[in-house]
Amino acid sequence: MVKVRAARPAEAEDLTGLVMRSKAHWGYDAAFLAACAPELRIRAGDVTARRVVVAENGRGEVVGVASLEGTPPRAELGLLFVEPSAVGQGVGRLLYRDVLRRAVELGVRRLVIDSDPHATGFYRAMGAVPVAEPAASAASPAAPAAEAGGTALVRFEAAPVPLADWARAWTGGGRAVHLGNVGEFNAQFADATLDREQRPAHHYACLAAFYSPYPAALVLPRPVPRGWTELVCRQLGWTGVEVYDGLLDADPGLAEAVRARPALAALLTGSGLPLVPWGRTRAFGRLAGRPWRDGELRYESKSAAHGLFGRILADGGHPGIVLPRQWRVDGRWAAARMLAARTRAGESTVLKSEHGVGGSGTTVLTPARVRAAGGARAVLRRLPRGPLLVEEYVGGAASRGDEGPRDLTYDGFVDEAGRAHEVGGAVMEVADGCYRGATVGPGVVPGWAEKSLIAFGAAVGRELADSGYRGWFDVDFVADGTGRLAPTETNLRLTGPSIAFMVAARLDALRGAGHLVRISDRVELGARLPEAQLDELCAALARGCAELGAVFVPAIPTGAFEPAPWLGVLVAARGREVLDAAEALVRAEALAVGAMFGPT
Repeated sequence: MVKVRAARPAEAEDLTGLVMRSKAHWGYDAAFLAACAPELRIRAGDVTARRVVVAENGRGEVVGVASLEGTPPRAELGLLFVEPSAVGQGVGRLLYRDVLRRAVELGVRRLVIDSDPHATGFYRAMGAVPVAEPAASAASPAAPAAEAGGTALVRFEAAPVPLADWARAWTGGGRAVHLGNVGEFNAQFADATLDREQRPAHHYACLAAFYSPYPAALVLPRPVPRGWTELVCRQLGWTGVEVYDGLLDADPGLAEAVRARPALAALLTGSGLPLVPWGRTRAFGRLAGRPWRDGELRYESKSAAHGLFGRILADGGHPGIVLPRQWRVDGRWAAARMLAARTRAGESTVLKSEHGVGGSGTTVLTPARVRAAGGARAVLRRLPRGPLLVEEYVGGAASRGDEGPRDLTYDGFVDEAGRAHEVGGAVMEVADGCYRGATVGPGVVPGWAEKSLIAFGAAVGRELADSGYRGWFDVDFVADGTGRLAPTETNLRLTGPSIAFMVAARLDALRGAGHLVRISDRVELGARLPEAQLDELCAALARGCAELGAVFVPAIPTGAFEPAPWLGVLVAARGREVLDAAEALVRAEALAVGAMFGPT
């Protein structure tokens, strides 16, 4: 186990030797090394002045050295060298992340790195951004992989930032125990649109890895590949994450499965760490020792949420928000009559179940689709049983003359003291009413929508807090053709966008500010793979994205073992072009895995 500690003045000569060996490893000739030697020398007095730290392995051997130099708010990465025998073992990554952490503590907001061209791949993979500003000479101490004879250096910068305020409020800024009780949450609504055995929900329980920016333990209903957790920990800089998986066979009650194991329940609840579920349930309340409040989740109902939206809008103050009309019909034939009347009038309609996940139970029907299905009654016969809501369809954004987003969401949470916190807005990918993914980050929500979205989402948060709800929530919106947003539902649980927010907060703290993060729920695989080959694919995708300057994190691995295999993934980058390129790479490579087996 490699750890970082402060260097000692008495080590200065030995550290100089490490630096010179590291420099020579990259092919420098003797003359160039001699020319660099004065600049590369570490003196006893430099150790404190230059904030020098070392990486030490489990045998007490120093295998790397780094320094953080300058005065806030601007500082430089002065040294970053690794013992040649330790190259490729993650020592450089550990030292670089330590430099960023210390920079945040010092108040540094601009970290400058002068890199040799051979080191640019490393710094790009670490999240540093190349800039046009001229760099120093090729003999700079911050160039661990300079080409022999010297070449022009490439200047990079990073923007060290602390963990986001909302993330500190969510778990107190520390680690947490994550309970993947997705199936348990869904099952409490007895929704006819959801799989009785909650098989999809148990796949989505893998998202428990990301319920906060830095977990201490994951509690999962199904077994997960060990290679997956190792890669996720490496990509997000986590250590010491405990995994308790395979706790259920078919029943969706994960909290009860934990309570049935008293030693595990005592370990998890007695750790002093927050216990974070996908969503609140009565069983979770018993496990966590938290009183269950009847009616706490009433706004998970789409009709109750619609009524809440109407009450907020009745007070005025939200001119950028429009509420679609909604009717709760008395029986299926009443719904069919209303749908038929709207179809004859040329109006599109949305049919909704009271509850649903990811668009399940929501059907968008144009007049053409109703006619093609054989009429309103034929449409109703094909839908799941249960109460239905008929809702006015909100027209798209085409009349704005742009290609702007159609589906947006606001995320926030109510803490245990009843304070509502804003997390932010995201753009969702929705196809035919079904959620497919989301993107979060700076500038994602367009300017015309941001103010209205934030203000209305905050108003919903206050109402939820007053109603007694505690936990994460979101408000989903559809953009109409006039630059307004129509709220469509609330989700009183964690969601796909919330996962992207957690990962963005972690990457910003780990690599510097400004990450865009996209979660894609379903990336099709070209073939089912054995676990070892899935690990190889994910490792290759991580390397390929790093070469682009992006980060790849597999989010849902267990779908890869389904008859029609798929992966849930996260990709992150600092620019939209790189983000799109990374997603395209992941999708293409995942689909291409079937080619290795030849023609079917």
